[in-house]
Amino acid sequence: MTGKLGEEIAQHQPFPTLEEEAALNILRTADAYDRHVSSILKPWRLTPTQYNALRILRGADERGHTCSAISKRMLTRDPDVTRLIDRLEARHLVARTRDPDDRRAVMIRLTDEGRALVDQLDAPIETMHLAQLSHLGPDKLRELITLLEASREKVPG
Repeated sequence: MTGKLGEEIAQHQPFPTLEEEAALNILRTADAYDRHVSSILKPWRLTPTQYNALRILRGADERGHTCSAISKRMLTRDPDVTRLIDRLEARHLVARTRDPDDRRAVMIRLTDEGRALVDQLDAPIETMHLAQLSHLGPDKLRELITLLEASREKVPG
């Protein structure tokens, strides 16, 4: 007996393999989480990808990061981090400066307004994570983390 995904998506045939069912469950769960975080960020006119970039920049030193460094740290791939930063800069949440050590490099850092916004979002995002996952308890959460990390090891790219 397998899980509930077939019912959720009104699939009447069994999945061809357990691997396919597991992979589709990962996608379904990621989409549910993405929709939930999107609903929390909507009043602040942020997307999950923009929020992720702001969090990355909050963790940077005072110089900030280049677009390339931000891209490498993103949870989800964004093919155009430059445009993402353009939108955040237009809202005065980030600022660009030339790296004094390498004038070719453009550094992006949080503005005070950007830091205040991402700090303000800590509590609602933490509450969301607790609502989504605290019922699993620490042992199952550690197991889930281990399983998800192990599954990503075999994903190319």
